Amino acid sequence: MKKHFSLFLMLAAIVAMPAGAATNWGATAGSTADLTGAPAVRANPANVNYEKYETRSTTRRYSNAGGQNVGTVQYTAQPTNRAQMYRTYGTNSAATTTRTATTNRTQTVRSAVKRKYYLAHPFFQPTEGKFGAITDLSYNTAKYDLKLDPTYWSDTDAEWKMKQFSIKEDLSYGITDRLAVLLMGRYDFSKYRFDWKIAPDDTMDDNDLNIFGAGLQWRFVDNEKWIATLSGYYERQKEIANDFVLDFKAGYKISKSTIYGLVRGWLIMFDDEIYGNGIIGKNDGGADAGIFIVYDDDAKTSFFVEGGLGVFSVLDEDWTLNLEAMFGHYDWHNQASIKGAIGWQPNDWFALELYAKTTFYDSAEGKTLDVLGMNTAGQWVGAGLSKLDNYNETSFGGRIMFYF
Repeated sequence: MKKHFSLFLMLAAIVAMPAGAATNWGATAGSTADLTGAPAVRANPANVNYEKYETRSTTRRYSNAGGQNVGTVQYTAQPTNRAQMYRTYGTNSAATTTRTATTNRTQTVRSAVKRKYYLAHPFFQPTEGKFGAITDLSYNTAKYDLKLDPTYWSDTDAEWKMKQFSIKEDLSYGITDRLAVLLMGRYDFSKYRFDWKIAPDDTMDDNDLNIFGAGLQWRFVDNEKWIATLSGYYERQKEIANDFVLDFKAGYKISKSTIYGLVRGWLIMFDDEIYGNGIIGKNDGGADAGIFIVYDDDAKTSFFVEGGLGVFSVLDEDWTLNLEAMFGHYDWHNQASIKGAIGWQPNDWFALELYAKTTFYDSAEGKTLDVLGMNTAGQWVGAGLSKLDNYNETSFGGRIMFYF
């Protein structure tokens, strides 16, 4: 069989989850999506920068040339404009002149606080009547080695690869200071590839709007020590599934950092029951031919869940650091990953962030999966087993954030 195409696809009753790496939310067959956050799930930051202005009270006495006290000037804190200066003069006589002066001047030197909302904060959420807009640009890769059953396949060794550039837009609007509505969409530029040991490699480009959705976020706790949010939203994976997602985050504020935990679950309702990674093309004689690696053959409805810990720190007024470790169960495999991000925010309405994420454990390593093949009649039939090895996912990206 001469293979021509390599992609995640849906064929008849076979659904292939897109291998595209979503930068915040989404679910995929190999969990090649970055399943680390919900769309625009952001709330008021736990950390603020304070610029404190000293409050002072100074009293100074003045004397005349003879050393006599003639008045007092006193500075006191007052949260209004500077008070007027008042002078009082005594009476004059022919023999002596006595002058007393009392001067009381008050100036504004109150303690003041300047607060900054960090747009890269994992709890950021727009307040009432405000908009948040986040454009996420990411480069995502995923790969694994594949060894097929020689009973059915003459070329038994291959490496599957995905390279993808994604543009994702998150929009949020504050209905109240505690409740926000969320909208998102993601467009992927993807190249899928099977590198075969003997046969020619198979490649295919796939560019499309793959995920879109909407939801709500409720920030139900936000005080001096704690912050917590609960989010629910719907997302559509085009030609793949309908997802219903519930996201819970809780953080504890210390100094200039927030230590937080999160739990997220997906109820995934697939369009069909079987999903995996497949290719389809033409053999040397021009007839249809294909191969399909089955991740799950009974997945009309599935449930994904993940949880983890993170810390968000303000390095100085303009720079932030976010570290996050996650572990998740994604139906056919488990995965652990770590993510780091550094942000720069020069003002209250604009911020930039660079991030990187990679897996350091995946139970797909060494897993044996069923394989389907397409016969000469164009039907999918069992074609032995395949063994996966060297499973890895990595993402690099940047976010451009606005708050208005």
